[in-house]
Amino acid sequence: MTDGPSPRPDDDSPGRLPGRPAEHTQAPERTGVPEHAEAPERAEEPAEEDEDAFSLLRVFGGWSGLLDAGLPGLAFVVAFTVSGQQLRPALMVAIALGVVFAVVRLVRRDPLQNVVGGFFGVAIAALIANATGKAADFYLPGLFINAAYAVGYLVANLVRWPLIGVVVGLAAGWGTAWRDDPVLLRAFTRAGWLWAGFFLLKLAVQLPLYLADQVVALGVARVVMGWPLWLVLLWLTYVVVKGSVPQAHFRAVKQAAERIAARQHPDR
Repeated sequence: MTDGPSPRPDDDSPGRLPGRPAEHTQAPERTGVPEHAEAPERAEEPAEEDEDAFSLLRVFGGWSGLLDAGLPGLAFVVAFTVSGQQLRPALMVAIALGVVFAVVRLVRRDPLQNVVGGFFGVAIAALIANATGKAADFYLPGLFINAAYAVGYLVANLVRWPLIGVVVGLAAGWGTAWRDDPVLLRAFTRAGWLWAGFFLLKLAVQLPLYLADQVVALGVARVVMGWPLWLVLLWLTYVVVKGSVPQAHFRAVKQAAERIAARQHPDR
C-alpha cells in the first residue's frame, strides 16, 4: 500500500505488514522477487469481491461529513445573491448553518475535534470576511488550506514519505515499516500525486476567481469542486491503490482504513 506468502484470512492483526510472518512487525526485506510479482494465493483463500473503496468515504466522515463541509459555503453564496450582495445576512446564514451542523454532530456523538473543527472553520471564514468587508474573503481560508495541502503532498512525495502511507501506516500499526516495502511505497506515492493534483486544480480554478472578486462564481466553484470532486478523488485513489498492490497488501490497507473510520465514528 518484496512480496511473500499471503497472510491467512485470520492473520490480519494490527502491526503486521502483508507478506510477513506474524512474529515480525517490520517490512519484508528486499529479495530477488520482482516488484510486480504477485503474492502467491493460498488455496483456502476465496477471491474477495470489490473492496468498497476500502472505506475511504467513511474515513472522511461519510456522506454527512462531505455535505456539512460544503453546505455552509453554498448557503453563504445563495444568501449573498438573494440579499442583493449584502455581506452580513450571508455571514449570518453561514454561521447559523455551521451551528446546526455542530449540534447535529454533538447529538451523533462525533469526536469533539470534528465538531469544533467544522464550526470553527465556518466561524473563522466569517470573521475574516466581516473584518475586511470583502465577501470573497469568506473563501480565503479555504484557499490557504488547499495551498498547504498541495505543498504537503508534493513535498512528501518528493522525499518519499507519501502522506497517505503515513496515515495508513499509523492506523495499521506498521509505523514507518511500510517504506521498506517497494510495493506499498509505490502505491502510496501514486495516490499522493492524485491528491496533490486535486488541491492544485482547486487552486488553479479558485484563486483567479478570488483575485477577480467573483464571489458568486467562486462560491459555485467551491461547491462543484467540493464533495462531488472529493468522491471522484476517493474513487481514483481506490482504483490506483488496488491496481498497484497484490490482494494481500490491499486487504491490509483496507483494514487500516476501516480502523481509521471506526475511531472517527465508533458508534456506526
